[in-house]
Amino acid sequence: MTGNRRPTIKTVAARAGVGRTTVSRVVNGSDLVSADARARVLAAIKELNYVPNSVARGLVTNRTNAVALVIPESESRLGSEPFFAALIRGVSGALAESGTQLQLMLVRDQAERDQLTESVATRRVDGVLLVSVHAEDRLPGILEEMGLPTVLAGRRDAGEQLSYVNSDNAGGATEAVRHLLGRGRRRIATITGPQDMDVGRARLAGWRAAHQEAGVPTDELLLEAGDFSEDSGGRAMRLLLERAPDLDAVFAASDLMAVGALAELRRQKRRVPEDVAVVGFEDSVLARHTNPPLTTVRQPVEELGRTMARILTDITLNDGPRQQITLPTELVVRESS
Repeated sequence: MTGNRRPTIKTVAARAGVGRTTVSRVVNGSDLVSADARARVLAAIKELNYVPNSVARGLVTNRTNAVALVIPESESRLGSEPFFAALIRGVSGALAESGTQLQLMLVRDQAERDQLTESVATRRVDGVLLVSVHAEDRLPGILEEMGLPTVLAGRRDAGEQLSYVNSDNAGGATEAVRHLLGRGRRRIATITGPQDMDVGRARLAGWRAAHQEAGVPTDELLLEAGDFSEDSGGRAMRLLLERAPDLDAVFAASDLMAVGALAELRRQKRRVPEDVAVVGFEDSVLARHTNPPLTTVRQPVEELGRTMARILTDITLNDGPRQQITLPTELVVRESS
């Protein structure tokens, strides 16, 4: 070599007497290279002191080695809900194993949606992990039309076509309400999640299914909607107590809403669990520190994030198939029920 010019993949190919595609395959660990060609390329790399980088690999393989985790929520919500922190831990841990960079993108308005679309259109990311999917959200369809590998946390509905990782929301809710019925509770209210989300509909369906299984009729007065936040849980609990002061239990479709419900019950001098038993969903870190400690349905949020990342990595690296996985849940009984 002459001067201080950094060797390129073209330089390595010329020195080894092979094409640039062969050098790329060796650099990226492909098996589609003969032993002789691999040896010559490796010798040329050593002789030229060639150091491949992620940008150079991306130019050859059309990959950026980066994926976007897209969360259509505000910073305050991202910081206040333990679900998101656990999910991000799971995703980042799995991506680190494959050397893939994670770009966290909050999509709160049209400008940020346009920015995401531009990143997708210009292929600045290899794929997207999408969280908090609502039924009317056009983003999954846009990503699919662009041909960008996408994995959802949850699903839009039972007919979802994209890859997703879900928790057994209906089964977990059924187990929670079955537990309350087994403790002799008969006026079991529920604070639901948003009904334009499959997770909200599924956990409500579990509440209904447990009543039907036990032959106990449901009362629509015992149903109030929330949005998974603590404030909505407190507001819903207040409305439920106004409509049905004789209720003796409540199943909240998230731990945060259960925390709000506990605060409202305390404000109204209702003892938990003596007067009203409370069960949440998630088994976040909050559940162990409420007063009393919260009975809840454990969903493996970090494992959900890890599984999403591994599916996306398999698709982007190996052209793997779409996958749809439902992870099991488990009832964790504490003093609130």
